[in-house]
Amino acid sequence: MMLILTLFSSTILIISSVVMMLASILSKKLVTDREKASAFECGFDPKSSFRMPFSLHFYLIAIIFLIFDVEITLFFPLIVSLKTSFLTHFSILMVFLIFILLLGLYHEWKQGALNWSF
Repeated sequence: MMLILTLFSSTILIISSVVMMLASILSKKLVTDREKASAFECGFDPKSSFRMPFSLHFYLIAIIFLIFDVEITLFFPLIVSLKTSFLTHFSILMVFLIFILLLGLYHEWKQGALNWSF
């Protein structure tokens, strides 16, 4: 029974991989005309490059957001543990975790990661 399931799963995996590769190859659109690939500004030549450079600052802000988001998700199990623990223990733990979050925010601020002037 297990051999049949393994063979069936392998067959489905191989067939779906082949179909996806064929769809990728057949759906490619080749643009050989340089004029069609360039930016269009009402018939005028573009004043600047239509591809804006990527700002590393936005990437840094996204990473900081993810770090703080993960830290905040660590608070959710604490809410469940409130039912089984004393309020004083819970309060001390929450103050400690909020202090860690604020310490990280202060560090990022002092490093200049939150400064929006380029």
